[in-house]
Amino acid sequence: MSYNEENSNQYQSRQPGREFKMDPPPEFIKKNYQGNGLLLDKVAVITGGDSGIGRAVAILFAEEGADCVIAYLGEDEDAETTKKEIEYRGRRAILLNGDVSNSGHCKEIIERTITEFGRLDILVNNAAVQFPQDSLTEISDEQLHKTFETNIYPYFYLSREALRYMEKGACIINTSSVTAYQGNGMLIDYSATKGAIVSFTRSLSASLIHKGIRVNGVAPGPIWTPLIPSTFGEEDVAGFGQNVPMSRAGEPSEVAPCFLFLASDLSSYMSGQFLHPNGGDIINT
Repeated sequence: MSYNEENSNQYQSRQPGREFKMDPPPEFIKKNYQGNGLLLDKVAVITGGDSGIGRAVAILFAEEGADCVIAYLGEDEDAETTKKEIEYRGRRAILLNGDVSNSGHCKEIIERTITEFGRLDILVNNAAVQFPQDSLTEISDEQLHKTFETNIYPYFYLSREALRYMEKGACIINTSSVTAYQGNGMLIDYSATKGAIVSFTRSLSASLIHKGIRVNGVAPGPIWTPLIPSTFGEEDVAGFGQNVPMSRAGEPSEVAPCFLFLASDLSSYMSGQFLHPNGGDIINT
């Protein structure tokens, strides 16, 4: 397991959460992993790339030869760590701090990418928030808007801007969740956005397939990221992930290879599909 009851008192008061405060820290890449040039000289934009799954994806992409643009919100220390890990692997990293729920900022992310690198090969839509509530009646209009504006609107904004520059062979990868398929009684609005991401992915794939641009997604289960201690209380953090068949939470390093597969030519015959790193839950849809 990634943590236990002895170090479960890690509550953080704001999202998206700080990885440098987590004990033990999430594993962002498998020990002794060596790249094979699967993404050599590609350029990737990754939202929420400062920590958690986004960090693991960015560092794995860099290990495989990609330069990365990291979009993040506020967590400068985590972002700088991610940048250093990318640069350690001999690749370039650009950090862009801002709110992706703002369409203007999303346009700036894509334009800066083109200015700095002259191309855009991979877009990873990943940033998200979640606010548990015991009942639908407790979800305020403000929370509902915040969840949708953060979790699904940027996928439209960024994809729309990216498509101005993407060429045949490029790809878009969207992060959904097991909650899109199973639901979650305490995360109704969050689960609804993740379901919307599944439909968005399938529809955008159908729209772009004739252009040679693939659109796929990843739907993780319980993963040990900063979103967990910044969402749940001590008791829930202590038991997080134990209800899946593998009886543990996953590490970001166990999710990132799904993104690598979908970003590389290894998945050249796949579009409109989702991968499910979720600890053994069976998803039949």
